Amino acid sequence: MKLNVWCKTDKGLRRGSNQDSYLINEELGLFVVADGMGGHSGGEVASAIAVKTVEDIVKNSKDKVTTPRELLTKAYEEASLRIYDKAAFERPELSGMGTTMVLCYSSGTSMYIGNVGDSRVYLYRKPYLWQMTEDHSLVNEQLRAGIINEDQVKNFAGKNVITRSVGYERDVSVDILERPMQSGDCFLLCSDGLSGLVTDTMIGEIITKTEPEKVPDACIDRALAHGGDDNVTVLFIQVV
Repeated sequence: MKLNVWCKTDKGLRRGSNQDSYLINEELGLFVVADGMGGHSGGEVASAIAVKTVEDIVKNSKDKVTTPRELLTKAYEEASLRIYDKAAFERPELSGMGTTMVLCYSSGTSMYIGNVGDSRVYLYRKPYLWQMTEDHSLVNEQLRAGIINEDQVKNFAGKNVITRSVGYERDVSVDILERPMQSGDCFLLCSDGLSGLVTDTMIGEIITKTEPEKVPDACIDRALAHGGDDNVTVLFIQVV
């Protein structure tokens, strides 16, 4: 299957730098969005290491492991190790840095989706939009436990606290999903600079009404119009 891919990133209206990183490697069928954390340059360093590590592992190991699931698990584990060791042994001033990371990896007729943190992957199959990933965040855990409801999310004090990240600890647990692809499917990867400000309904409307190559721009414009509180990255994949 052929994939058309577009991406845009923006630092937003309230941040001095952009700590998001992304990757488009059409030859490998690998597409990644990472949202770094750690203050100062820590987030930028962590997200850049994560994206580069995943590309290295997939490029050099895809013929040496049994399944795409094992390959992606190995890539996340190595990324977490490299980020943690970077702070521990080379850049102690960056101690505590880490990153979210979502990815799509095309293999055969399936799309494999990896996730750690609260960046997201959506699947759009006209006319419906589904969130494919589960947010690893305090607010989502509170929602699932029934401690808060949807109406309380906006004012939840720990809204930006994530419960799982790449590199904050040496070891990481990653969610891997497999989704059969069909022509017309679209996958949207984004940092929470989009999903935190633009509802799923709005994202679905943008995809429905916008030419595919303009979807990232339209999503970012909407996030900026809603305050642009954070860095925002949108990567859009169309299956044809």
